[in-house]
Amino acid sequence: MDSKILRFAVILAGCGNKDGAEIHESVLTLLSIDRAGHQYQCFAPDVPQARVLNFLTNAEMKEERNVLLESARIARSKIKSLSDFKYDDFDILVLPGGSGVAYNLCTFATDGDKMKVLPQVEAAVRAMHASGRPIGALCISPVIIAHVFKKVQVTFGKDEKINAIFQPSGVKAVNTDARSIVIDEANKIVTTPCYMLDARISEVSEGIDKLIQQLIKMV
Repeated sequence: MDSKILRFAVILAGCGNKDGAEIHESVLTLLSIDRAGHQYQCFAPDVPQARVLNFLTNAEMKEERNVLLESARIARSKIKSLSDFKYDDFDILVLPGGSGVAYNLCTFATDGDKMKVLPQVEAAVRAMHASGRPIGALCISPVIIAHVFKKVQVTFGKDEKINAIFQPSGVKAVNTDARSIVIDEANKIVTTPCYMLDARISEVSEGIDKLIQQLIKMV
């Protein structure tokens, strides 16, 4: 690959690991892209947040929040609605994790194997894949990849319950640690577990750096 500056699209799911995008994973993703000399644009769906939690008590709060507005906190306001996403403008797609992925970008948290993916998210993932562009998925985000494409190779860390949900549909779930990545060369998909495991932030950072570097190689 030459020295072309690549464009990453990063889809966020809110702000905060318990009800939105995982902040460490999101920021470390953006940092890794920037350190590699490339550019990113953050996106999020302009939809109501499925739930809002008190992060000190884990209690559900009677408060309404918007996924795009909350994601803008991480993106320092430089974010676009996912409805504005055009796959031709980007070389690579990345989905950081966080419980918001399983609540706001899809319904895995409540519906398990009967989950549905938000149409805008599925459309973005399918468009990138169909055009041969690499996709990276962190933490719980591989559930979206597994549901949409079925016969892919991904990691859910070492979560055997999630492995068992997707393996019958042809998904190859590979157990690995937070510092490692799983590469599906045929589908140009790279995944890493991050906080699916009891990991240190340095271990999560190492895994994300490897994922970003591998995605760059796949372009």
